[in-house]
Amino acid sequence: MSISWSQALAWRLRRQLLDPIGVEAVEDVVRRLGAVQAQAGTAAELSVRTRRRSSEAGEVAAARTDGRLIMTFAFRGATHLMTPEDAGVYLAIRMAGRQWELKSWREYYRLAPADWPVLGDVVREALAEAPLTVKELSAAIAARPKFRHLAPILDENPWGVMKVLGWHGEMSFGPMRGRTATFQRLDRNPRWAGIPPLDEAGPRAVEAYLRTYGPSTLDNISYWLGAGLSAPRKRLASWLAELGDRLAEVDVEGTPAMVLREDLDELAAKRPSTAVRLLPAYDQWVFGPGTADSRIVPPDRRQAVTRGANVAIVAGVVCGTWSEDDDEMAVEWFPEAGPPPSEAIDEEVGRLATILGRPLRSTLRRR
Repeated sequence: MSISWSQALAWRLRRQLLDPIGVEAVEDVVRRLGAVQAQAGTAAELSVRTRRRSSEAGEVAAARTDGRLIMTFAFRGATHLMTPEDAGVYLAIRMAGRQWELKSWREYYRLAPADWPVLGDVVREALAEAPLTVKELSAAIAARPKFRHLAPILDENPWGVMKVLGWHGEMSFGPMRGRTATFQRLDRNPRWAGIPPLDEAGPRAVEAYLRTYGPSTLDNISYWLGAGLSAPRKRLASWLAELGDRLAEVDVEGTPAMVLREDLDELAAKRPSTAVRLLPAYDQWVFGPGTADSRIVPPDRRQAVTRGANVAIVAGVVCGTWSEDDDEMAVEWFPEAGPPPSEAIDEEVGRLATILGRPLRSTLRRR
């Protein structure tokens, strides 16, 4: 089957609740996207809220508080929002690289592979009563004679150890204590499904990716699960092979791409989108397939997007960036994108003003 990229992106926009805007609950939006980058909290919340017809400030934090969402270290070592039901799938792939067993890690931390489960026991015991800050958790670890040598390392830079503990599912981020992050036991979340075997997790992750980011090339999948979670390319090939006849290949303007066979009819019937959307920094629309995908991010604009620019997209393609200052939302339009759809941009600024709960004046600038 042959389709155009405009059809493919239109189908993907619908799957990502961007055209039309969705009505799904907060946790269902995150589940649909797989994971939402969370290092910039306001951007993460806007990524979710811009995909919901009706939303409220603080709803992402509320979902974390009651356990419908968790925040932990995942793709590229960064913090991400995920559902507790699905997080184990991605952590299983993340753990497959066994980074903590590398010689450099063993020598620097002076921890053998067998020491990490023991350290996990210490951490769960330390977090048994209440969430702890990084400093408090580091002190609890260093108080044990077996791990006393970690004290200066944890004092200088504790994040390597904290990431591995997060990958193992020992803990996730807890509620903020003022402006200070805390960690809490993950196994206390009744929705936590644990970490499945890798051979089960891999095909599930590929299927979930194709449902949201298809039609996808092998490079797209390799970026998400390979570069993102260190899954070896041979494993990716085996997971794709396991899906077998459930996979179908489509020709997208000369590029072979993969999609689930059950989605073929809907994809073939999809008409190109004209939707204009203003998306926050690190949004999954661009970071799911990767900023190197020139069908979405013009190569000359990749650096700005990778570094966290807010983006304006038309029919799924990045055509500009935007910034907010007091009551003004300024859209910088790329000249190579052609004439800007001014009226649609104004409507989208109005939609974001409603989400943010304050009036915003739309300003269009041509770079």
